[in-house]
Amino acid sequence: MAHTRKTLLLDRNWDICLDKSGRIAVADGPYATAQAVANECRLFTNDAYFEVDRGIPYYLIALGKKLSPSVLRARLRDAAYLVEDVEDVTDVVLESLDTETRKVTGEIKFTSVEGENASVEL
Repeated sequence: MAHTRKTLLLDRNWDICLDKSGRIAVADGPYATAQAVANECRLFTNDAYFEVDRGIPYYLIALGKKLSPSVLRARLRDAAYLVEDVEDVTDVVLESLDTETRKVTGEIKFTSVEGENASVEL
């Protein structure tokens, strides 16, 4: 699925929100690209209703196994490259990885096709 430089703006709860005029808020430019990267990195296979094969195959790589930081980094990097406006993923930093709860914190740094550097928190 192609991403555009304009997308619906999501709030802290990953829900659409309204702008000051009461209209549905829209993100554009580098922020829209960063939000698209975050969306791709949070999508697991079978989560997208119309594209069930799209996303990180979490159950294949992690179910019943200890979650490997190197495998997770590679999957997140691959997911970020699926965003059309991403030219290069410069770094995937995992600050913490709780193998019991499978909670991950960190950041993905990337460069857009326009040469803008940006990052997304995991």
